Amino acid sequence: MDRLVTLPIDRWDAAASAGDRQSAIAALESGSVVWMPRLAFEFEPGESGLFDPNLGAQAKNISLDPQRHVLRGTSADAAGRDLLQGMMQRYADATGALVHALLPGYGKGLNWGRTSFRPCEIEGRRSSWRKDDTRLHVDAFPSSPTGGRRILRVFTNVHPRGGTRRWRLGEPFEAVARRFLPAIPAPLPGSAALLHRLGITKTRRTPYDHYMGRLHDRMKADLAYQSGCEQIVHEFPPGGTWLVYTDLASHAAMRGQFLLEQTFLVEMAVQADPARAPLRVLEKLLGRALA
Repeated sequence: MDRLVTLPIDRWDAAASAGDRQSAIAALESGSVVWMPRLAFEFEPGESGLFDPNLGAQAKNISLDPQRHVLRGTSADAAGRDLLQGMMQRYADATGALVHALLPGYGKGLNWGRTSFRPCEIEGRRSSWRKDDTRLHVDAFPSSPTGGRRILRVFTNVHPRGGTRRWRLGEPFEAVARRFLPAIPAPLPGSAALLHRLGITKTRRTPYDHYMGRLHDRMKADLAYQSGCEQIVHEFPPGGTWLVYTDLASHAAMRGQFLLEQTFLVEMAVQADPARAPLRVLEKLLGRALA
């Protein structure tokens, strides 16, 4: 399977062909990126002022809870917040229509996550090594355990002046796990309950969440691995959209500004091939249930 599978979709609400649906499922669940170079998200008249990196209030993401309509992470005034929220809600609605049309089998197993607008340039941005998304990693949520639910993300480059989004795509998930798992200790007895009781995690962390978090950290901390592992570079130009399971595909964002992103959490039960999911891969390698 190619790491990048291109589809000719150019409308958010259009019914996808059977061939496109089959290609999308096979690509995503094998760890590839589904790239739609003709699927643009249009800003409305009056929203040009949103292309301002200072809207981020020193945070890399402006986030919206699209179901509770709560906006966070911006320094915009009241009028600017209204514009941001309206634009981001339209994007959330558009991605929901896309995913339901392209991946109809997921149905009720699809849960809404946060919508993000990232107006700042990622290249040269200062951060700790653990938060440095220019380093190859698989996604894990330290404070919001998934318990094995999949992390499906939709990205759209909306740069108004032609700036591309540069990604690196790394080796397959099982290769990553085989490389780093032997050095990851099992979770301490009682640690999940303690983290939850202290408010460090929103729900109780499963052994799966423990290992995924440690994989994320081990990958980012290993600079020799970052430069020496199998990887490719791809540029995503403006006017295009891509989908990827970021818990499965090893990835790093190297350069880019003005990006929209929508997260969905997908239940294991609706996966076309659950054996390919990180939970099942880790269970196979460790020889025990993790969730």
